[in-house]
Amino acid sequence: MSSVKRFIAGVTCPRCAAMDRVRAWEQNGIRYRECVSCDFFEQLPIEDEAPGELTTRVNQARPEPAQNEIQPVRIMDPDHKPSNS
Repeated sequence: MSSVKRFIAGVTCPRCAAMDRVRAWEQNGIRYRECVSCDFFEQLPIEDEAPGELTTRVNQARPEPAQNEIQPVRIMDPDHKPSNS
């Protein structure tokens, strides 16, 4: 079973760096890529599973924040004038 070869928009060739010259197709459970400008050719097995989510700072488990020592807060009256002794 052969499928249609399609160009991949915006992709640059890893070998010659030509843009929009790489085409791809799938055949018998293998994904193929080739450049029409140079002799670059690659074949990759098609994975059955979808790739997992990439780990980022947003989806990582956050560590528990460190418990800081409790300190009392002293509230000062701005209208209070200190006494001169």
